[in-house]
Amino acid sequence: MKALFDTVSQRCSKVVTNRYSTSFSLATKMLAPSIRQDIYNIYGFVRFADEIVDSFHEYDKTALLNRFQEDLDLALEQQISLNPILNAFQGTYHRHGIPRHLVDAFMKSMRMDLHKKVYRSEEEYKEYIYGSADVVGLMCLCVFVKGDAARYEELKDSAMALGSAFQKVNFLRDLKADFDGLDRTYFPNTNLLELDEDAKGRIVAEIQEDFARGYAGIVKLPAESKFGVYMAYRYYHKLLHKLQQTPSLELRNARIRVPNYQKVGLLARSYVKYRLNLV
Repeated sequence: MKALFDTVSQRCSKVVTNRYSTSFSLATKMLAPSIRQDIYNIYGFVRFADEIVDSFHEYDKTALLNRFQEDLDLALEQQISLNPILNAFQGTYHRHGIPRHLVDAFMKSMRMDLHKKVYRSEEEYKEYIYGSADVVGLMCLCVFVKGDAARYEELKDSAMALGSAFQKVNFLRDLKADFDGLDRTYFPNTNLLELDEDAKGRIVAEIQEDFARGYAGIVKLPAESKFGVYMAYRYYHKLLHKLQQTPSLELRNARIRVPNYQKVGLLARSYVKYRLNLV
């Protein structure tokens, strides 16, 4: 039965989320059950595409991404895929009316990662951020608003800003892995070999502006999604603070993390603020 296969597919997406990202998994658990699985499905899709371009160095990444794209196209057209991650995603895609151009923009940014190493202009940088992060926020927003077009339009700029903030925090955290392991640098006009406090400060200020715009939308989200998104915001905001407090030289030589015990503390404090209607 298709229903059984769909259930198995969705469980695969949940496993992917739990194994690949403890922080995102924790935030997703704070969403209402009615929307939680769809966010797992979106995460599974974007994670697998990202893994192709970031991790499978011993394989032909272009061929793998081409095959993934072909399977994705068929899944969205036929509403089924024997790839369980794509099968779960196509269900969410059709159920919540995710626009195809968001999916296409995401895949375009993933394809950029196959060959582009340096982003020298603001235009290139913004295009990549839009496709790799902003549209993921918009896909999730489609789930959160459940077809309410007016609310989607009201919140889409904030959803994009929050996606940008999360992605830029990841860039700053992963400087060493991106530069040493993948020979990539995303921030334009920034020499990562000579990253100083002034350059880091400019990046942090840019991210803080994104967070401010993103938070303005969080407070307007439906109750089913507000706490989960707020929890993700608090985690990434904490991570940005740690990055801000870390000397530039250390950022280039280590990957900064928020320990699990601090994540639990964030969860508790965030829940109290949420229950007191301080969000």
